Amino acid sequence: MILPPLLVLTDRHQATVPLAEVVAAVVEAGVRAVVLRESDLRRTQRVEVAATMAPFIHDAGGLLLSAGEVLPGCDGVHLPARARVGAGDHAGQRDGVVVGRSCHDLDELRTAESDGVDYVTLSPVYLTDSKPGYGPALGVMRLADLVARTALPVYALGGVESPEQVRSCCRAGVAGVAVMGTVMRSRVPGRVAGDLLRATSELTRP
Repeated sequence: MILPPLLVLTDRHQATVPLAEVVAAVVEAGVRAVVLRESDLRRTQRVEVAATMAPFIHDAGGLLLSAGEVLPGCDGVHLPARARVGAGDHAGQRDGVVVGRSCHDLDELRTAESDGVDYVTLSPVYLTDSKPGYGPALGVMRLADLVARTALPVYALGGVESPEQVRSCCRAGVAGVAVMGTVMRSRVPGRVAGDLLRATSELTRP
């Protein structure tokens, strides 16, 4: 499966404009995959948020994923590192949906491979303002080493804020990059997302 080269993760607490406006702006800029987080909301509230986003994401041919569990109207799920696909609360989530997994080291990559997920994020590549103290940062060299050890599509996540950082991650062999804070905190999220998306042109696609 070939996924879009840029994933945008949501965080309404960091957003400087309403979250729906942020997502609409990045989709207009060319983003074709959004991960709905907002884990502090009740499930019914997250379903409502997904319902507002799904139409314009889908109209653009994009994917809406939800963190932790599949929500109505979403095309897939992004799971935490310790969640097992097809076990417990996540049973049945492979029924035609995209499944991603957060990873931070080689052991977690190996588990993700065994579970047969569609993609993983590796984090944090750089120190990140969104999760201060979360690390240590992998750095680009370690990122490249881990990417070389898995056949899974890997998305670089954590502190990726500039086009040059995106290009560095692309040269490390990733399938794409995932971003949150730099887009959420911007008053012009579409412009920021567009700049990052254009920087993914250095990706080597099969």
